[in-house]
Amino acid sequence: MSNQTETPLPLLRTPLFELAVELKARLTPFAGWEMAVQYTGIGQEHQAIRTNAGMFDISHMGKFTLRGQELISKLQYLVPSDLSRLQPGQAQYTVLLNTDAGILDDIIFYYQGQDESGEQWGVMIVNASTRTRDKAWLLANLESANVTLQDVSKDQVLIAVQGPQAVSHLQQFVKEDLTPIKAFGHLEATVLDKPAFIARTGYTGEDGFEVMVDPAVGMQLWRSLIAAGVVPCGLGARDTLRLEAAMALYGQDIDDRTTPLEAGLGWLVHLDTKGDFIGRSVLEEQKAAGVQRRLVGLEMQGRNIARHGYPVLHNGEKVGEVTSGSWSPTMEKAIALAYLPTQLSKLGQQLEVEIRGKAYPAVVVKKPFYRASYRAS
Repeated sequence: MSNQTETPLPLLRTPLFELAVELKARLTPFAGWEMAVQYTGIGQEHQAIRTNAGMFDISHMGKFTLRGQELISKLQYLVPSDLSRLQPGQAQYTVLLNTDAGILDDIIFYYQGQDESGEQWGVMIVNASTRTRDKAWLLANLESANVTLQDVSKDQVLIAVQGPQAVSHLQQFVKEDLTPIKAFGHLEATVLDKPAFIARTGYTGEDGFEVMVDPAVGMQLWRSLIAAGVVPCGLGARDTLRLEAAMALYGQDIDDRTTPLEAGLGWLVHLDTKGDFIGRSVLEEQKAAGVQRRLVGLEMQGRNIARHGYPVLHNGEKVGEVTSGSWSPTMEKAIALAYLPTQLSKLGQQLEVEIRGKAYPAVVVKKPFYRASYRAS
């Protein structure tokens, strides 16, 4: 056995990295990438998106284009959601499952259309930390299905423009009218006179768009949006925003040992309208018998923050663990997500969270913690 220590791989950088450096962003490693965690401050960036508009460089996300005969029917076997309902220009948030119905990743599939020969095509966005595994899983399961997967992760920039004023800010640089696009709607568009893919999706609980373009266009769009008053935001605000909206973070709130029914994602499981898929039998059994644990929302009864990994206690005994926790800038409360035994998951259940050896009171509350007053329907 060699005594040599392995040299860590250098962190990857998105095509917009130099713009973050220009703005003196505070940087952090994330999923193998060097990313901006904040620009002016997490609180200010969070508030900008809740009240006006902010934007994130999310170019680290995995981006696949898929094309093939009967693409939808082939993808149906890999997810619990019924993709056959999608019309061109619609998308589905869903999960890739293993044979135990554990979540390999949460993804969005954007269906773009079908030609006269029956060939269908679409875009799939996956998490940065699971891109390589997802790609291998998809190729292994689609190789005999005459489906072509192209990984454009490093070739395309992805910018998320989020907030109640996202439409008006972004519209200045887009030829097509954005207002008719519904939530999870998308289209091939023209941004700064160049081709782009725009979707009305996001990870903040607010209205907004995600824009995929070539790097040169992305840099120009980023600068143009800043000039228009859109606030650049980092991963710190992205995390507090998604937590307030009770959106799961892969690797913390969901992973390959949790099922969608345990994670509160039962609305993604369409047992009644689709045929067989990987993990179906496990989900059928769970639905019939009831899950043993659930992902719940917790509100701390004080200013102490419950962080990832902290024990959740009931009558002094550990009954669960915090998966995500933070101070909520919008509600000015400490909030968290945690898996608890089903019998302790009812709203109003009194519990405690152990923080540095001391127990602090918490209560189970309804998710999401925050809901925007307006979302594109």
